[in-house]
Amino acid sequence: MLPKVNQTMFLQISGEAGQDQAPTYRSRIADLTAESIFIEIPMNEETKRYYRTQPGEQMTASYYTADGVKHQFTTVVRGIAKDVVTLIEIRMPHPDEISKEQRRSFLRVETELEIAVRLGEKVRFTALTADVGGGGISFRCERKWPIVKGMKLNCWLLVPFRTNTVTHAQFIGEVVRVNEVEPKHYMVMMRFDDIQDSEQQKVIRYCFERQLDMRKD
Repeated sequence: MLPKVNQTMFLQISGEAGQDQAPTYRSRIADLTAESIFIEIPMNEETKRYYRTQPGEQMTASYYTADGVKHQFTTVVRGIAKDVVTLIEIRMPHPDEISKEQRRSFLRVETELEIAVRLGEKVRFTALTADVGGGGISFRCERKWPIVKGMKLNCWLLVPFRTNTVTHAQFIGEVVRVNEVEPKHYMVMMRFDDIQDSEQQKVIRYCFERQLDMRKD
């Protein structure tokens, strides 16, 4: 699957020493043509510094599709496009040039985020997550809420970013497991059943930032 507008893209510059330790830059796809991808100026998530690319520079780009599969391809910087904002033009890959992992590969991180849950039309409550990933979440709640496997829940996840901004990711989740963890609590494991790409990208971005923070600890 070819990349889409508004998807988050992760970039590594070809030729940087120690590819496994090479910095990863985050960007967003702003526009597409048949021949090119236009991305925002990449930012190093660890240093918060923007990376000024040069025409002809090669890089490895990766992105995640809604089913959690990581797609990756090699591309080259074609130029700089200046309009309302500055965008980097990179070559659009041919579908045959895109490799993908055959298993779900969403990053999942342990974290406590506030989540608002709606059951039907009348029951509403808030809870705290145990972990969050691009494909789903787990949260802990009181047993008084009638949650069972297979149930669909309307959810609003509070998502804080390292830029000190806070947003919400809205989705419908399907309960895949309910475990008793304490005398009065459940651990509910959910997968995303219906979530817009833009909402899912918020969660993926948060997980990426959270992982970087955990590496520093």
